[in-house]
Parts: sequence; structure tokens; C-alpha cells
Amino acid sequence: MLPTAPTVRDGFRPTRPRTADEQPITSTYTALSRTVRDAGLLHRTHGYYLWTLAVLTLALGGIVTGFVLLGDSWFQLLMAGALGLVLTQFAFVAHEASHRQVLESGPANDRLGKFLANGVVGISYSWWMTKHTRHHANPNRVGKDPDIANDTIAFTEEGAREHRGLLALITRYQGWLFFPLLTLEGLNLHLTSIRSLFHGTREDRGARTLELVTIVARLAAYLAVVFWALPLGLGLAFVGVQMAVFGVYMGASFAPNHKGMAILPADSRLDFLSKQVLTSRNIRGGWFMSILMGGLNFQIEHHLFPSMPRPHLIRAREIVREHCATIGVPYTETSLLESYAIVVGYLNRVGLAARDPFDCPMYHRLRGV
Repeated sequence: MLPTAPTVRDGFRPTRPRTADEQPITSTYTALSRTVRDAGLLHRTHGYYLWTLAVLTLALGGIVTGFVLLGDSWFQLLMAGALGLVLTQFAFVAHEASHRQVLESGPANDRLGKFLANGVVGISYSWWMTKHTRHHANPNRVGKDPDIANDTIAFTEEGAREHRGLLALITRYQGWLFFPLLTLEGLNLHLTSIRSLFHGTREDRGARTLELVTIVARLAAYLAVVFWALPLGLGLAFVGVQMAVFGVYMGASFAPNHKGMAILPADSRLDFLSKQVLTSRNIRGGWFMSILMGGLNFQIEHHLFPSMPRPHLIRAREIVREHCATIGVPYTETSLLESYAIVVGYLNRVGLAARDPFDCPMYHRLRGV
């Protein structure tokens, strides 16, 4: 049977009684943080990110060269798929810049993040920062985490019951439909982030306008080049494949991290360490998986130390695992395929809540159920 997501209702309880000389979990995070800091794992790794951005820039240049050389050919769809992969990798670095992982100062990281997110990937940096900051503050907490807010996919049974019409039909089979729906996630991310720039305060109007101009200019240049070089049908196919690959890659990298883990009620009260560890899942695979998923495979460590550079997460994992074992906090780690199976199984279980509109005991008794 596939694991289901437990609901933490009364706060986290250690898996074993704590003796009189043991510290509360809140205090142990301070000790854990000190150990990590003393090990130098919060120091910046400029060389790593310089090489990463250099390789990605060369890859982007290779795709552009291939695009020019291929001309009017359906092999261009291979270039489109490669572009989707490379843009996702740029998005990973933008995500790390938003967490102050890349450069020393906050403003410098923001400038890099804005350039990569707005100018290269085409997604609003400020929208991502706002949304992602809320997620980190309250992962998997109902009403607080925007990543489990009710949308096309329902992540809670209560949300599944609210769906009607076509959404209800999708929800009934949402586990099986999850990955096919990710082909539309790239388009959704672009449109949602652009739409967010039309709303905000008067004080941030200038910044929002600059972001919007940058994103629109980038999009216009991209579409102009594609449809200038390719016939309409092939051009549409190129954009569609690139967006689909981008959406699937992004979704397949972020979904394993929290989906199917503990869902926290809105009124839950957990200490920082328990809240982050209980709701997060690591993916085994070491350095290869870290490159493939942009460091998101070390989700527990990333949530405990958001500003830790990607190369140090693998060392932090051993420290955090040992710490969690000592204080009795469950530490979840699976293979990538196993995590996908858990996500699909969990979403299907949630979708069951939408399959029977008559969720009434009297109705079931009358039916003889």
C-alpha cells in the first residue's frame, strides 16, 4: 500500500520519550545550526555557480546554433526540448539566488535572480519570491502554503470536495493526470507571473513595470525569432514542446519534495525544525540528482538552511540525518521513482473525496452500503 500523508493535529511528538537531560527540539535546532555553520557549510561557493552558469550559457549557445543550422526541419523539436531543459536549469539558479545562495549580498543575488528569471526564463522574479517565501514559512500548512492551495489539482480532501464540473472530473483521476497536466504548467507559470505584475502597491509600481517590460521584451524577441525562422505550424510546435518540457521538468523537480508528506492544519503549532522536516522529503542520488534537480533533492536541508549553497547540501545531509535520529524526528528519503509513486497515490486518494457527491451517512445506509 502506498504511504498516505498524515495530518499533524496536536503538534509533533517525538517517537521516543525524552529523558530529563535531553533538550527540547527547539533548542536542538540552535545546536544543529551551530554545527553546520562551524563546518563552513553556509559559505558561498562562487566557483561552482560560475561554472554552472558558464556551462548553461554554452548549452544555450549550442541550442541557438543548432536552431540556425537546422532551419525548416522537424528536428527543431529536439532543439525545443533541449531549450526547455536548459531554461529549467537557469530557473534553478534563479531560485538559488532568491535564497541568497549564490552571491554574498542580498541585492547582488536579487539582481542576478531578476536577470535570470525575468530576462532568461521569462517568469516574474518578484512573484516567485512572494509565493516561495510563503511556502518556506509554512510548508504544507493549510491556508498558509500557496503550493497546496486549491487549483486544478486538489491537495486536500476538503479542496477536492469543492471542485465542480470539469474540475471535479479531473480531480477524480488527478493522480494519473498529474504528469500529463504538467505539460501545461510552463504556460501557467508564465501567465500567472505576468498577471501578478498588474497587481500590487503604489510603492512597487516602478519595479513591477520594469519586470513586465523585461518579460514582454524577452517573450517578443523569442517569438519573433521562432516565427521568423520557422513556418507557422512548426513554430507553434516548437513553442509548445519547449513549454511542455519546461513545465514537466519544473513540476517533476518540485513535486517530490512535499506532496504526500504531512499536511499541517491551519491552527497547528510546531517548532521550526519539526515543521520543516516532517513536511519535506529527500531524493536519493547524490551529486547526479543534485545537478538534475537543482539541489531540490536535498529538500530537508534546503528548508532548514535556505541560504546554504547547493554543493554543501550533500554534506549537511549527514549532519541533519544524525541529528534527527538523535532527537527522534522522522527523516524521509526515497528514490525519485518511489517519490513519484507516492505523489500519484496520494493525489488519487485525495481525489476519492470528489468521486461521491453524496458523502452522507444516511444516504449510504439507504443504499445499503
